Amino acid sequence: MSCTGRRSFLCVTGGALGGLALGLPARAASLPGSPARFYKKLPQKRVECQLCPKLCRVDDTERGFCGVRENVGGEYRTLVYGRPCAMNVDPIEKKPFFHVLPGSATFSLATAGCNMDCKACQNWQISQSRPEQVRSYDLPPEKVVETARRAGSTIVTFTYTEPVVFLEYVIDSAKAGRRAGLRHCMVTGGNVEVAPLKEACAVLDAVKVDLKSFSEDTYVKQCKGHLKPILRTLETIRKLGRWLEIVYLVIPTVNDSEKEVRAMSRWVKSTLGADVPLHLTRFHPDYQLKHLPPTPYSTLKRSHELAVAEGLHYAYVGNLPGRGGEDTRCPRCKKTLIERIGFSVRANVLRDGKCPGCGSAIPGVWR
Repeated sequence: MSCTGRRSFLCVTGGALGGLALGLPARAASLPGSPARFYKKLPQKRVECQLCPKLCRVDDTERGFCGVRENVGGEYRTLVYGRPCAMNVDPIEKKPFFHVLPGSATFSLATAGCNMDCKACQNWQISQSRPEQVRSYDLPPEKVVETARRAGSTIVTFTYTEPVVFLEYVIDSAKAGRRAGLRHCMVTGGNVEVAPLKEACAVLDAVKVDLKSFSEDTYVKQCKGHLKPILRTLETIRKLGRWLEIVYLVIPTVNDSEKEVRAMSRWVKSTLGADVPLHLTRFHPDYQLKHLPPTPYSTLKRSHELAVAEGLHYAYVGNLPGRGGEDTRCPRCKKTLIERIGFSVRANVLRDGKCPGCGSAIPGVWR
């Protein structure tokens, strides 16, 4: 299969998210890339990608749906290994992770490509591009460690596009970083097969999953994906014991109904547990949904109230700083433990991960 049609535009980035500020020269992506993992060979030089649920069957010289993995003579290759196109130093709260080392700076990076095509994508210029359509940087795993340290970060986060499509790079970078004492997080849409997910979770400290909707129909129409694999990913991460947070982008008329938000919140509590943080985030018009308005505060407030009413201990409101719903409170005594405005932490009174008021342990990655 070939994905030329869905990425026929020319998109040149690189440096826009901070790469040039780190002193790294941008250049065109190198082809034909590095050996991929997570695939099997088929007759007549075909391959089946086993990285994500799409299970693309790819002919010789063709690429899978993501556009960053190519069949070269019956050998599958990744065209983005060690080739990030976007880098920046961000607050960890921007990812958003609210229960991972609050107030820390994280070195964030991404390559081109995605294995979904979400109409609400905020980084479509790089997620919906092929590697040769963006400027990239020569940054093998060892240099990821070096660059993070030089930037003053103790956390590396794979984010912006879809880390699943560059998972070999994620795994090898995390292995190198762990030896150097760095923490590693991944921000993903969760569209991944179980085996590669397990391999990644073995070297990651935390994963944030963007749950696009709690409706199969919405996933098909809005994302060119399916709901069931995402729910499976959430369950797998939780069972593996990796720290998990969820973002639910609340889009007017798409996934903002009381029925859907309530059902999603109920599923999170019953299947994953009440302590998994849920970020209910404001939508801003972009990409293919510019005709929709930003999410009203009243909708976010109602969604937050529904999540709390369903028993979630850590429901947050995102992308609307200063309007409430950003603080972490003890679910037992209701004491405010971490006070936030936007991406800034104004106060943090946690003591060794516990509430100083009642002594309750607050789940998260605190040190």
